[in-house]
Amino acid sequence: MGICSTRERELWAQFDALQLGSGWDEEDICKPQILVEDVFGDSHPGSVHLNQLSEHICRGIYEKGGVPGRFHTTDLCDGCAQGHDGMNLILASREAICDMVELHAGFVPWDGLVLCSSCDKSIPAHLKAIARINVPSIFVPGGSMRPGPNQTTSLVAGSISLRQKQKDGISPDEIRDYKLTGCPSAGACTFLGTASTMQCMAEALGLALPGSALVPATMRDILSYARKAGRVIMQLAEKKILPSDILTESAFRNAIIVHSAIGGSTNATIHLPSIARELGITLDPELFDEINHIIPHIGNINPSGEHLTEAFWFAGGVPAVQSELRAYLDLDVMTVTGHTLGENLEEIEKSGFYRRNEGYLHNYCLQKEQVILPADEAAETGSIAILKGNLAPEGAVVKYSACEKDMRSLCGTARVYDSEEDAHSAVVKGDVNPGEILVIRYEGPRGSGMPEMLMTTEAIVCDHRLNGKVSLVTDGRFSGATRGAAIGHVSPEAAAGGPLAYIHTGDIISYDIESRSLNVVGIDGKLMDAEEAGRVLEERKKSWKLKEPPKRKGILKRYTEQALSAMQGAGY
Repeated sequence: MGICSTRERELWAQFDALQLGSGWDEEDICKPQILVEDVFGDSHPGSVHLNQLSEHICRGIYEKGGVPGRFHTTDLCDGCAQGHDGMNLILASREAICDMVELHAGFVPWDGLVLCSSCDKSIPAHLKAIARINVPSIFVPGGSMRPGPNQTTSLVAGSISLRQKQKDGISPDEIRDYKLTGCPSAGACTFLGTASTMQCMAEALGLALPGSALVPATMRDILSYARKAGRVIMQLAEKKILPSDILTESAFRNAIIVHSAIGGSTNATIHLPSIARELGITLDPELFDEINHIIPHIGNINPSGEHLTEAFWFAGGVPAVQSELRAYLDLDVMTVTGHTLGENLEEIEKSGFYRRNEGYLHNYCLQKEQVILPADEAAETGSIAILKGNLAPEGAVVKYSACEKDMRSLCGTARVYDSEEDAHSAVVKGDVNPGEILVIRYEGPRGSGMPEMLMTTEAIVCDHRLNGKVSLVTDGRFSGATRGAAIGHVSPEAAAGGPLAYIHTGDIISYDIESRSLNVVGIDGKLMDAEEAGRVLEERKKSWKLKEPPKRKGILKRYTEQALSAMQGAGY
């Protein structure tokens, strides 16, 4: 096995000379060669430690007779991009990272691929790349950050930021204390945001080792998983098990089941279809809704529940959820272990994984059942819903598991803004009133790159006057940590001429999560049925001029001009 006898190497002797000039040995060039790529860099805590994981991946590859080639494409952090135009680049970075891995994997032949990342856009970028490149591959999650003081997360920033802007009696010491404790270690933020969700999705798809999602980034276990991944990629290369053997329609359905059960980020409804698209598989939004109608919500994990991701891993993590949901899953799907999901679950049970980790959970005076509920004790079915109606003909997404029950339906007056910045400013100034439905448009993939609205949703839930009394509807997206009545991904988006572009402040919007509906039901304060209101929107469309996008260049220009609907994954 190996690429030393391939036609590509024989075509040009400089190929060998260049590798030898990079520090390889003559024997190395005749061994299996594995591309090891991470998003290591100083960009944020989710990436700063990944060079250590890649080092251990490489050791595992060497152990089994292969040679690793290390590459890096540093990712971006949504948290650093809050409140300014940098947020417009975040989703586009998914495509850029995926493209860079494709370039690295394609300019020379490799026998296998190991990718390592922790966070929101780098994980789906890596999973897209694995699907696109389709050589034997394994994904290594970068794990979880340690909890903040009193089991808090980095999203204490929401309250801190609002009070800073409102001059509401916050002291410099409180701000400093948060800055020193909000992100106490490397790893992904310790709530079930998009980063943590996508680590779980990588494992649920069968592309990451069982139990490897959300390992505390400061524990020895994460290095052990990385070393094992290096050994396993050699087995995958030898057996020629391809991602297309693993990423089947059944595997994606399994992943959506896990997503529903844990209360995962709404961004997975963008990322999973985009990954599937690389393999010619279509994941319709209706599939998410179908699954969320039947799967018990058993993950008691922040923001839909009480506990943090570290506790979730101690409680058994993704394998414990899969074991609890055996009756719903296809246990015959292939995984990167070379075994089926069912075989993996039997093996991890025998290994003592649950027993050892539950002991860590006891350090917090918690029992497994408090973090991962038995399926028959779940109080709720599913966690997200796809809403449709005259305001969202193609669909919209809401995470109802993070929304109070009395806000799961509402008929309210629309207050419309053409950017998140304007809407956020209105919340901070007190211009938004209880009972209103805040509309933010032109923030979809074509509009501005589909930034997340976390700064605004946090401003709402941290304002005692508005919390639990104001809903938000947008063609943008949300952080996985978003709480409250937040309806996003409205499609078609405003910039593409969707109905959201034609509503006015003073129109009346109605949504109902149970009936999966999102409609305009009143025009200029006058109630009417949804069909009549829809006709008014169509009439407005005839004389309405869409907002002109600003002049753009580079990757944001390419992305906003080519991006698909959010309901299709918002990729190219």
